[in-house]
Amino acid sequence: MAQRIVILVGHPDPNGLHYGAALAQAYADGARSAGHHVDYFELARLEFPMLHNGAEWGAEIPPALAPLQAALGAADHLLLVYPLWFGDMPALTKGLLEQLLRPGFAFTPPQPGQPGKKLLRGRSARIVVTMGMPAWLFRWFFGALSLRSLRRNVFAFVGIAPVRSTLIGSVEAISAADRGRWLERLRQLGRAAR
Repeated sequence: MAQRIVILVGHPDPNGLHYGAALAQAYADGARSAGHHVDYFELARLEFPMLHNGAEWGAEIPPALAPLQAALGAADHLLLVYPLWFGDMPALTKGLLEQLLRPGFAFTPPQPGQPGKKLLRGRSARIVVTMGMPAWLFRWFFGALSLRSLRRNVFAFVGIAPVRSTLIGSVEAISAADRGRWLERLRQLGRAAR
């Protein structure tokens, strides 16, 4: 069955020459070849302010982000691709998620005696993280803490599940053949909408 997929390239560099963009494009190509509908967004091409307080978070979303938020609202699946910077996603990637996942769209705030509602239930996600260190080091020595936080404190909070992850380490050092294998793996995942 065809799925609606939102792809978000979470790299702030607008030149698009990074490996994450190639991985996202491979996923998009695979998804489209299987008949899935793909909405493709690049963080570096979106103009938006960072949030500074709760009042800004509760206000209207910036107009430039409305198409992305609408696509996410209609999606079955989200692919988020970003580089690991200082053990976490880039600040602009986090800022974009804060802008998108607002009260009233992604969740309803809890009320006295009642829990909040997760408004993005029924959507799944895959997170692809590229990094300079070996992926096993990030996962086992550092505990993949930032990835775990994103899964639990952001995606689970708004109802996105299951959330799968792909970690691609030592991106500056991997061979052309290994890069090609990763691209093919992302094409396969796109075809399967996983």
